[in-house]
Amino acid sequence: MSFQSPVYHVMAVPVEKIKPNTYNPNKVAPPEMKLLYESIRADGYTMPIVCYFDKSQDVYVIVDGFHRYRVMLEYPDIYERESGLLPVSVIDKPLDQRMASTIRHNRARGSHDVDLMSNIVRELHELGRSDAWISRHLGMDRDEILRLKQITGLAALFRDTKFGQAWRPVEEEDEPMYDEEEDWEDSY
Repeated sequence: MSFQSPVYHVMAVPVEKIKPNTYNPNKVAPPEMKLLYESIRADGYTMPIVCYFDKSQDVYVIVDGFHRYRVMLEYPDIYERESGLLPVSVIDKPLDQRMASTIRHNRARGSHDVDLMSNIVRELHELGRSDAWISRHLGMDRDEILRLKQITGLAALFRDTKFGQAWRPVEEEDEPMYDEEEDWEDSY
């Protein structure tokens, strides 16, 4: 029999039969959790939760997908829309292999390239999307959008931005900043 990936056997499991593992070191900050909720709200669950089925307790223990699980628990609109069911793919491995799998899943997610993110912000701006739209849909705050716009160096990205009055120095009489006759060595 040849190997077949677990993703080909995704099943709908009641969230009440799923429990988190006790060893996942991954944490997600509140802005990213809100973005995950927005992603699931807009796109639905696009990836299954990876679990191990514990026959002795008749529960599915999460290997990967804890935060997608949390979204269902914490957002009644998602729970209701999904009828309390989460997509699950099952791996059947001993605890040490499940722990390794959890870490591999966490670390394989990668990070975003700043230049590529800047280009995405530029392209969205060129498509007519406002900073507010970008913030809401990409989970970025105003400062992050500003920094990404600055990286591209395109003045057009700032054409709809309102700027306040610039600081202007007060012109003073031509007075020296210190008394030239003062003996500086005596002041030490």
